[in-house]
This record gives sequence, structure tokens and C-alpha cells, in this order.
Amino acid sequence: MFLCSVVVLYALALASSTEVQQCPGRSEQSLKDKVQLIPCKKLPCRLKKGTDQHINILITPESDLEEITNEVKADVLGVQVPFVGVDGNSICDKLFTESGEKAECPLKAGNKYMYKDSFPILSFYPTIEVNVHWALKSRDGEIICFEVQAKIVK
Repeated sequence: MFLCSVVVLYALALASSTEVQQCPGRSEQSLKDKVQLIPCKKLPCRLKKGTDQHINILITPESDLEEITNEVKADVLGVQVPFVGVDGNSICDKLFTESGEKAECPLKAGNKYMYKDSFPILSFYPTIEVNVHWALKSRDGEIICFEVQAKIVK
């Protein structure tokens, strides 16, 4: 019963994906089916100060990966500003297998993993529209990269 519930939740997470854009120079297949920002029902995603934003990203590595980190930046008037508390962090303690079991690095090539995380929208962030650049990186390069329009609101 538990496994069935996990599989249903996994399918629901993918069914309610977020409309994201390719990073420049990338062509990730089915990108919109791999990323879910919660709560983001339409663009621009409203990031409310003082709340937590949740993200799920489905990845299937092409090679074994030892360590994976976030690269999360906001384009503010043409300047790339790192998201404090998220940018540069390891994701290895926030991974799950396709069946919903806890996973850790290293990741095995060809296996599907779900990265699940949350991050605060800090009160000192300016109330502004931004383009958020999000990439998962290993020492060999980017695993997945996307951009999404967002608006930081009070």
C-alpha cells in the first residue's frame, strides 16, 4: 500500500509540472515534465517573501555521479545574483529513487532520481520580477538546467 501511494504521488508530481524554459545553448528533452515548483500554477511564479518555495526535479544521469550541487541565480536587471541559502549547496541528502526510497550520492547512470527541496524566500529580497536560472551540476558539468520567470512579492 505504501509503495502504491509513493508511485501515485510521484506520478502526480510529474503531472503538475511547471512551465520552464531551456537554458541558453541547451536542449533537454521533456524538460517541462521534469521540473515542479510548488506553489506555481502559472508564470511568472509568485515567490512570496517569508514563505518556503518547494521544488522537485527528476534527473536520470548519463554517467555515475559522485557529488551534485545547485547553481541557483536570479537575473536582476542584467546582474546574476545567487539565491542565498540555495546556490552552491549539495543535493545529495535530498534525493529519492523512482519508487520513493531515500537515495544518496553517488548516483548510478541510467537510474531515475527525484531531487526534492525547499528554500526560503527571504524578507530582504527586493519585490521585483526576475528570471531564475537553476542548474544541477557535477564536477563533469551540468546535469540539468532550466530558467523560469518569477516575481518576488510581499
